Amino acid sequence: MTATEVRQKVLDIIADIALDDDVTTIDDGVSLREQLDLDSMDFLDIVMELKKRHKVEVPQEDYPKLATMQSCVDYLSPKFQALA
Repeated sequence: MTATEVRQKVLDIIADIALDDDVTTIDDGVSLREQLDLDSMDFLDIVMELKKRHKVEVPQEDYPKLATMQSCVDYLSPKFQALA
């Protein structure tokens, strides 16, 4: 799976959770929480959707690795590759 495909999967989840936010303008290098109106519960929903939709588990100690879109792609890409 390419980095672009991983990014799109994360964007799809965020779009379903942050309904009022425009995910097309996300800057990959800026904190998602700064760009979007995400609270702690929204973040947990993203993690749970990754598991539910894609069977990708993110341990709690790795949550900081999902701070930006780029860090999400960097962290999740090997996990998606392992599932392929």
